[in-house]
Amino acid sequence: MHIRRAQGFTLIELVITVAMVAILASAAAPLAELALQRTREQELHAALRQIRGAIDAYKQAVDEKRVAKTADESGYPKSLDALVSGVEDLRTPAKAKIYFLRRLPRDPTVTDPTLSAQDTWGKRSYESPPDDPREGRDVFDVYSVSPGAGLNGLAYRDW
Repeated sequence: MHIRRAQGFTLIELVITVAMVAILASAAAPLAELALQRTREQELHAALRQIRGAIDAYKQAVDEKRVAKTADESGYPKSLDALVSGVEDLRTPAKAKIYFLRRLPRDPTVTDPTLSAQDTWGKRSYESPPDDPREGRDVFDVYSVSPGAGLNGLAYRDW
């Protein structure tokens, strides 16, 4: 007669397995957090390039006399909304609109969901100095208003 041993795991085997999984999870958590930050920073770079490209395209349209400008204006958009809502193209007979952005991207490093996309960006006017950006009559550049710093050590504001 053979005595059958009960099949399954002992309590000690289960405790050791749970401990090993906990150790692996605690090692993976910082890596996941780092990957998330890296993704946000890539999104920030892409959004800054997109908005700055649209601002430059607006200025080029002004220089090509496709967008109306008075003598005392810099030729940069008055707001970020102008890039999305469009402006009249003076060269077309029907005064069709020129659009520079489909939508304004949000700053991915700003976590306040109550802010509009436009309010997640700091705006620098053409008249303000680069080391002390301030809003003014136009939008010459944008920057992040997030107080954090990137993995490269630079404040998001300085990107």
